[in-house]
Amino acid sequence: MRTERIKTDVLIIGGGTAGCFAAYVIGQKSERKVLIAEKANIKRSGCLAAGVNALNAYITEGRVPQDYVDYAKKDAHGIVREDLLLSMSERLNHVTKVMEDLGLVILKDENGKYVARGNRNIKINGENMKPILAKAAAEQENVTVLNHVNITDYKKENGKITGAVGFSVNEDIFYDIDAEAVLCATGGAAGLYRPNNPGFSRHKMWYPPFNTGAGYAMGLLSGAEMTTFEMRFIALRCKDTIAPTGTIAQGVGARQVNAHGDIYETKYGLTTSQRVYGTVMENREGNGPCYLRTEGISKEQEQDLYKAYLNMAPSQTLKWMEAGKGPSEENVEIEGTEPYIVGGHTASGYWVDNNRATTIEGLYAAGDVAGGCPQKYVTGALAEGEIAAEAILEYLGNKDAETRDKGTPENQREASGQAEEKTVTKITKDTEIAEDKKLSEIAEAKKAEYESHLNAPRSLMNAEQLEEAMQKIMDQYAGGIGTDYRYSETSLAKADEKIAALLPVVDTLAATDAYELMQIYELRERLIICRAVIAHLAARKETRWHSFGENTDYPDQSEDWMKYVNSCMENGEIKILYRDLVTKENAGKQETANTAEKGAGER
Repeated sequence: MRTERIKTDVLIIGGGTAGCFAAYVIGQKSERKVLIAEKANIKRSGCLAAGVNALNAYITEGRVPQDYVDYAKKDAHGIVREDLLLSMSERLNHVTKVMEDLGLVILKDENGKYVARGNRNIKINGENMKPILAKAAAEQENVTVLNHVNITDYKKENGKITGAVGFSVNEDIFYDIDAEAVLCATGGAAGLYRPNNPGFSRHKMWYPPFNTGAGYAMGLLSGAEMTTFEMRFIALRCKDTIAPTGTIAQGVGARQVNAHGDIYETKYGLTTSQRVYGTVMENREGNGPCYLRTEGISKEQEQDLYKAYLNMAPSQTLKWMEAGKGPSEENVEIEGTEPYIVGGHTASGYWVDNNRATTIEGLYAAGDVAGGCPQKYVTGALAEGEIAAEAILEYLGNKDAETRDKGTPENQREASGQAEEKTVTKITKDTEIAEDKKLSEIAEAKKAEYESHLNAPRSLMNAEQLEEAMQKIMDQYAGGIGTDYRYSETSLAKADEKIAALLPVVDTLAATDAYELMQIYELRERLIICRAVIAHLAARKETRWHSFGENTDYPDQSEDWMKYVNSCMENGEIKILYRDLVTKENAGKQETANTAEKGAGER
């Protein structure tokens, strides 16, 4: 593989919602060099790729940010970081206005006010939201975008993150990137469990199939602390298309009904997890299939639904068109998806402080990859991108001040950006690239690892076959669709044993090109996350969220478990940690604790 070394001030891994907005903010507020490394192309990557028809996190008229905190806390049955939720909620309306100024169309009434959809949502025409955001980021003078590059590992030296390594998915190029600060914005993890639709249609899932948990895996491998992986997210979705149901439920007030027409949603509860649980239970009791009752809605409402789904999930509109029956004539059948690990809807992700700094110095997290702050959706990811961007600028400013205080001429040159560089050529904008510098030991080892797969003889199995084996194990033993999301201590132990046996096989896989190499590393990432999820599920000995964490050995909720289940990886094994809840009253103590941990270097 040809080597390219890049030096930048800020490396953003993942060009989705949070990553692009963070780059935009840094570009607006400083001259720091920013590099976005994106596995796909930022124009249509991440959760916003297909668009969205509403902003589901917004402080509507008559509400205040604390109301949103209270809603998210209630929905998560108390296992949230109130400090993170509040700092996010305080920025929701601000980032919405920024997006409108950038060209996002937000629907307004005759008085010029945003059209609300429920208590916390506003309607938009958002099919092109990601292209708008990507353009805003890429047009910043100091931002460089590196598309089609798969980052696999952080570089960690002396307890600090100093950059990352990866490879092009289109060419045989190895990337060694040095950075003063790194923002992880890679999103959550899909594809751990067997999906609703098998074979050719397996990509029809709720969460993007290209989000593999890469950021989580890199964090665990580097010793970062993670939180709340046991709060899996299972979406209630339109059957077959796996299109969102909230647009129907909130847009036309559709209720959840069983095959007999009985409304069952109030019987089980109205939180996100309870809506899924009720559907599972009605089917288990023989009262299915289950539906959203749309029969009898007006033709105008039906047309609104067609348009709304064209902004977000066109397959649902196409299904109605092909059937010749719209929602006004036929109820919409619903089902639960396979479980996902995602910090945008639940609280899974990196353990961060209020600046979105992780437990390793130099590493920040925002969006779906950041834990503790559920129900953030699109605008919450934008808010966290802004928070992290501002914190990174402050961190770099403090580092410059420390360097200047040391007083040597060389240090002063480095702090002012005038350090000498040898054999440096310029690529776009101001990001420096040097091809013939000596690689660090970390980079040399990773390059050799990549090349070992590219040069390996043909293996008996490939990444796709191993992925199917992984999904079958997780489905049967770790609470997938096949077991109605239920698991036990015995089944989890079997799952961990079988998943652990697959990991060494990954080292033997052969890749004929860079794309197959990417598939191998995506599989590795998923397997690492599977082990972490299993450990978390086993550690929380209660059922706090029906379906999300349905523990048959401990079927009831217990106040003894009003605490966080956290983890880190030591010597290849997942180590479980417990933390007390962070509330408004003790949030300051949490900031101090995180700072002390980072100051201590390695955990």
